[in-house]
Amino acid sequence: MTQNKPTKVMALYNKVTRFPFGNKIFSIMVARMAPYFGTIRPLITELKPNYCECFVKKRNAVHNHIKTVHVIAICNGLEMAMGVMAEASIPHHLRWIPKGMSVDYTAKAGSDIRCVAEVKPEDWVEGDLLVPVTAYDDQGIVVVKGHIKLWISAKPAKNS
Repeated sequence: MTQNKPTKVMALYNKVTRFPFGNKIFSIMVARMAPYFGTIRPLITELKPNYCECFVKKRNAVHNHIKTVHVIAICNGLEMAMGVMAEASIPHHLRWIPKGMSVDYTAKAGSDIRCVAEVKPEDWVEGDLLVPVTAYDDQGIVVVKGHIKLWISAKPAKNS
C-alpha cells in the first residue's frame, strides 16, 4: 500500500536532515521519545519508507567482557532501526506493537555496527509481520541476523 502523505516521523526526518548535523539531531529527538535508546547513542544514517539504518559506535559503554560490541546493544540498535522504519512507513490507518525478537549471533562485533531494518510496502497488512533485521560490522560482515515480530492492527475509529 502506498501513501501520498508522509508519516509524521518521515516528515520530521525530511525536514531536520536538511540542516547540518540533521541526522544527529533527528536521532537525539527519537532517542528522547524512547529514552532507553539513548544508552547506545544511536545515529539514524538513512531513512526512507520501509528502510532504516542505525549506526552504533563501538565504545566502552557498549562493550562486553571481550571488548566487542555487546549483543544486547546491537539488539537495541536493531530495535531502533525497526521502530523508526515502522513509524516512518506504516500506513496511516494502521498501528504496530512489537511482540518478540529472534536473533542469531553470527560473528564477533569488533567494530562500529550498522543496524538495518527493511520490509516491502505490501507487508503492511493486519496480523503478524516479521521484520528482517541485520547488523553489519565495518567490513560488511553480518554479526547479528534475525527478525522482530510486530502485531499490525487497524487504528480504532475516532469519535467525532
